[in-house]
Amino acid sequence: MKEDLIEILFQYRKTCASDNEPLGYIKGHEVEIMLNVERPYPTLLRRPDYPGSPRGREALETQINELMKLGALRQVVHNEEVEVTAPVIITWNNDKLRMVGDLTELNTYNMPERYPVPRIHETLT
Repeated sequence: MKEDLIEILFQYRKTCASDNEPLGYIKGHEVEIMLNVERPYPTLLRRPDYPGSPRGREALETQINELMKLGALRQVVHNEEVEVTAPVIITWNNDKLRMVGDLTELNTYNMPERYPVPRIHETLT
């Protein structure tokens, strides 16, 4: 069984993060978030950004540019309608930054998955 798992992980290694690829990637796949409200979405789902320090704004811009290079984010083009936005903040720990999105309002309207991903301890026992 362990060998089978290793074989499957090797076969789909591009979908997992590694030292060379910090994000997993499934070509041609976009995540669709199902909401339990109809369009037009409530204004709570279009929140402005939080105020931040110049250091935090610069770090946020650097982080966003890096995520765009990795293909995890894409730039919104002019006149493209954005229906849901979430503010993010930069937190610092030992001079390392972490970008944290405030998805509180989105989680309020998020429809739970019909078949959620099992917990890791349930899978391995």
